[in-house]
Amino acid sequence: MTGGRGGREGARERESGARRRFTLTVVCLFALVILGILLSLTLGRYPMSPGQILQALRERFLDAAGGLLNRLFGTRLPQAGSGGALTEQMLAIFFNVRLPRVLLACLVGCCLSAAGASYQGVFQNPMASPDILGASSGAAVGAALAILLELDARMVMLFAFGASLLTIAVVMLVSGTARGNKLLRIVLAGIMISSLCNAGTSFIKLVADPNNILPEITYWLMGSLAKARPENLSFAVVPMAIGLAPLILLRWRLNILTLSDDEARTMGVNVGLVRAAVIVCATLVTAASVSVSGLVGWVGLVVPHLARRLVGSNYRHLMPASMLTGALFLLIVDNVSRNLLLTEIPLGILTAVVGAPFFIWLITRKRDTI
Repeated sequence: MTGGRGGREGARERESGARRRFTLTVVCLFALVILGILLSLTLGRYPMSPGQILQALRERFLDAAGGLLNRLFGTRLPQAGSGGALTEQMLAIFFNVRLPRVLLACLVGCCLSAAGASYQGVFQNPMASPDILGASSGAAVGAALAILLELDARMVMLFAFGASLLTIAVVMLVSGTARGNKLLRIVLAGIMISSLCNAGTSFIKLVADPNNILPEITYWLMGSLAKARPENLSFAVVPMAIGLAPLILLRWRLNILTLSDDEARTMGVNVGLVRAAVIVCATLVTAASVSVSGLVGWVGLVVPHLARRLVGSNYRHLMPASMLTGALFLLIVDNVSRNLLLTEIPLGILTAVVGAPFFIWLITRKRDTI
């Protein structure tokens, strides 16, 4: 009896310690993300001091509040004075370019990391990543087609988003008619459909105008947030929020999916429904991310493993840690992309340069991470 009670007390102490470490880690990561956002807003071709940033935000807030009061009560707040510190050009750059780009970097990193962690849990495969089902390949076809047709940037996003979702629908349809293990069928169908999408993208590049259209397609495929604007942010934030919310709510069930289906059913979990919901939500956030950033690899593969180093493999802790770590990671990479050289370096190049060696370091450590 004493040994059993001591074992239970030891387990509770370990759980309490893990919970404290998780809380401390999440608080630190959240603080780093906020600091990273503030620092990123000061960097660029037109540097701004923290005071100027706060002043710009204050002016925008007062203008918005004044407009609301005018519509409701017919009164206005006094105009915020800039004291000559901020020009109209600086304000336009800050609100139309820099702020949307910084926020999109955080959102894209957060979504890709959450999708990667979700796929790794659902498929019980440490090498699973957000493009495992062909979402990225489908988005590439859609974006390349829109660029070939010389459509505007918003239509490029819509084509990429729609083609990504259509690709996943085809993958699920094909996997549903095949025989064998369900998870293996889905992965194999994703590989085959991705190959077809890559062939379609290659054909579009073949027939594109090599002087104007082909460079734009190639640049989009390398990933970039250079064209981030408020409309991009408003377009992506809704599907991102719709996809991330269930992943957060279902994160504890991902722990159960690591068990066998029979064991999970005995615990009262509808395995098929949970697995389908996680796949759909992870695919939705992947499609939304790729549609506004292009193809950005390695984030969804490497960051969840880094988060496991920090908080362990419990998805209650892993999902929030992966999201915050992914946001911080891509924010740092984007800062390097736009500030290291006179011309921007595509995000896909930098994430590969950073991600591949880091992943090699992770898998060669003595501790069993993968």
